Amino acid sequence: MVRADGRRRDELRPVQITRNVNIHAEGSVLIEVGNTKVICTATVEDKVPPFLRGTGEGWITAEYSMLPRATAERNPRESARGRIGGRTHEIQRLIGRSLRAVVDLKALGERTVWLDCDVLQADGGTRSASITGAFIALADALRGIEGADVGVKEYLAAVSVGIVDGEPLLDLDYGEDSTAEVDFNVVMTQSGKLVEVQGTAEGRPFSRQEMEQLLNLAEKGVFELMDIQKSLLMADLSKKFGGQ
Repeated sequence: MVRADGRRRDELRPVQITRNVNIHAEGSVLIEVGNTKVICTATVEDKVPPFLRGTGEGWITAEYSMLPRATAERNPRESARGRIGGRTHEIQRLIGRSLRAVVDLKALGERTVWLDCDVLQADGGTRSASITGAFIALADALRGIEGADVGVKEYLAAVSVGIVDGEPLLDLDYGEDSTAEVDFNVVMTQSGKLVEVQGTAEGRPFSRQEMEQLLNLAEKGVFELMDIQKSLLMADLSKKFGGQ
């Protein structure tokens, strides 16, 4: 199957990640996945939420937002509405959970790392791009903590997959996502372990066999994204990542 943009069904969109795009943040990247563009910044604070005080353990959390003209039609800022929507809450929690899964929070000490993911332009896969980009921003921020042996246990990336017109596809753009019969977001570690699988039958129920096909497709995409992450981080973080 050849898709509208010319890709094969198992092909990622072009991915470009630019580090250090914010002079103030401890870690920052601009990640571009096709026409989806997200700025991810990491901020380190020397304090933790009340439930972690005195435990010696750190915390990683996230905020996610979409600029008003990130989409084809203008969406008012959620701050202007006076409340954050349920979708935003869900994505923020997903990003935080995903990054906490690959960090030694004890080694972090009583610090909080805030990951702010702001969508400049949306064309599908914004939450996956946010997780993949935020991982690099987080790694850069942790590396900069003076006197702390902060361990990142393994690489982490995320990708969307789905079934469109009966075909399993990797890395859905908006046009594909909006017509998908089945839609998955998959977060995976370097060792192949799953952090989160969000799967929904949008148009019809799916079989276990189809689920396996989608997970295998997602694994291929995630490992390709990790290769890009490694090309950016390997030189200065190879020891912390086991030289892999």
